[in-house]
Amino acid sequence: MNLRSRKQKLVAEINITPFTDVVLVLLIIFMITTPLIVQSSIKVDIPKAPSAKQINSSNLIDVTITNEGVVYMDGEIVTKQELKDRISLKYKDNASIPVIVNSDRLVRFKDIVGVLDILNAIGVKNINIAAAQN
Repeated sequence: MNLRSRKQKLVAEINITPFTDVVLVLLIIFMITTPLIVQSSIKVDIPKAPSAKQINSSNLIDVTITNEGVVYMDGEIVTKQELKDRISLKYKDNASIPVIVNSDRLVRFKDIVGVLDILNAIGVKNINIAAAQN
């Protein structure tokens, strides 16, 4: 009898099933939380005004200008040309659609004027500048 033939061979494999499970769970968690992080990242500190009024309209255009001068339209980053094109399309469908401009208190005035100039060039008449009530 040969003793070597009776011994079992040592299996040297790495079981990656638990690792794969953990990676897939982390992937799902990141896929769910990423949109929430992106939506909450557009924060502006709008100025306060005692005469601020609430606008009750479900159909409006929301333009946001951040401290860095980045322009968002309805939550998406846009260039000034894209802003002009998108608002022109919406304005053709509804000429009385209100536009609300949200800007941080510390935004450079030239950034606000640039957006207002685009709105003026399109012919938008219903422009509102967002302010918080005192």
